[in-house]
Amino acid sequence: MTTPALELREVRKNFGKTEIIRGATLAVQAGERVAIIGPNGAGKSTLFNLISGRFGCTAGDILLNGKKIDGLPPFEINRLGLARSFQVSNLFVRLSVFENIRCAVLWHLGYKYAFWRFLADLKDANQRTEEVLAMLELDRRRDVLAMNLTYAEQRALEIGITIAGGSPVILLDEPTAGMSKSETGRFVNLIREVTAGKTLLTVEHDMGVVFGLADKIAVLVYGQVIAFDTPAAVRANPRVQEAYLGSVLADAQAAEAGH
Repeated sequence: MTTPALELREVRKNFGKTEIIRGATLAVQAGERVAIIGPNGAGKSTLFNLISGRFGCTAGDILLNGKKIDGLPPFEINRLGLARSFQVSNLFVRLSVFENIRCAVLWHLGYKYAFWRFLADLKDANQRTEEVLAMLELDRRRDVLAMNLTYAEQRALEIGITIAGGSPVILLDEPTAGMSKSETGRFVNLIREVTAGKTLLTVEHDMGVVFGLADKIAVLVYGQVIAFDTPAAVRANPRVQEAYLGSVLADAQAAEAGH
C-alpha cells in the first residue's frame, strides 16, 4: 500500500475548553490536488496551521511521507518538503520581484549569510530564480518592487515564493481571495501549471476554483472531515447536502457548468 504524501490521523485541537478540530482524518496521495471546503468556523485555517506547524495538535498524528511532523517547528516541516502560502500576501515589499524569489531559493539551497559572498556569483540560485519567474510569467516584472505589483501579481509572487524551494507538498490558503472573475480564471491555470507533479492541498471558498482545480474534495464541518471523494461524489453525498442545506452545492453546480 502506498504511503500517503500527507496524512492526518484523528487530529484534534482545543483552544482552552473549546474544541475546534474534532478527530479529523485525511490521507492525500502523492500528486493529488485536494480542496478543503466547509462553512465558516469549520476549522479550515486551524487545520492548515496544524499541518504547517504554526499550532500544535492536542491529540492525533500528522505525517508527511510517513514521517510524523506534528510538534515540529514550521521551518523543520518546510525542510522536510512542505511549503505553505497564506491568505494575506507575506512579501518583502521593498525588494524586487526577483529578490523575493531569490530569498526563498537561497534558503532552500542552504546558503547562509556571509558578507564575502556576492549574490550575483551564485549561478544555481539565480538560474532557479529565473526559472520560477518564467513559470509565473513575472519575468518582465523582475525588477519591480513587490509593493508596486497589482494584487493578482502579488498573489502570484506569493505562490512563486512557496514553490521556489521545490517542496513536493504545497498548501495554498484561499489563493484566489479578492480576485476578479477573470483574474481567478487565469490564476487557476497558473496554479495548475506551477504545481504540476506536486501534491496540492488548498482551502478555497470559490466553488469555480474548487471544481476547476481539485481531483478530490474534503468537506470539513465542525472540525471533522465528513466526506472525502471526487467532486461528483461529494456533490451527491447526503451528509454534505444536509450540512450545506443545498445552497453551496447549488452554487458549485452552477460554477462547474460555467467553467
